Amino acid sequence: MRNLVAGALDVCGVLVFVAIGRASHEEAGSVTGFAGTAWPFLVGLAAGWAVVRAWRRPDRLAPVGVGVWMTTVAVGMVLRVVSGQGTAFAFVLVALAFLGLVLLGWRAVGTRLVPHRT
Repeated sequence: MRNLVAGALDVCGVLVFVAIGRASHEEAGSVTGFAGTAWPFLVGLAAGWAVVRAWRRPDRLAPVGVGVWMTTVAVGMVLRVVSGQGTAFAFVLVALAFLGLVLLGWRAVGTRLVPHRT
């Protein structure tokens, strides 16, 4: 159950990032456009979970949260380049900041609310 909740929170964070970004550029209406923007980061998120084996302790801030965050952004940006989408420096900074906030944020709050078992 913990993995399902953690995975859902991470996916929702990525989808909120995409929704806000598309809305801020007045591109919010297209489902295919939304999917086209989301898929690189969702693949990056899955890669991050695999790299750090997040299913073992998905709610850990470090190293799991940090690893998932950095991998999500790195893989997402590489896939955007490969697929011909933009990766302006400002966009990379916004992605790092926002995804850091959401992917690390819920883990930080969870650490405060529910102490980890050893």
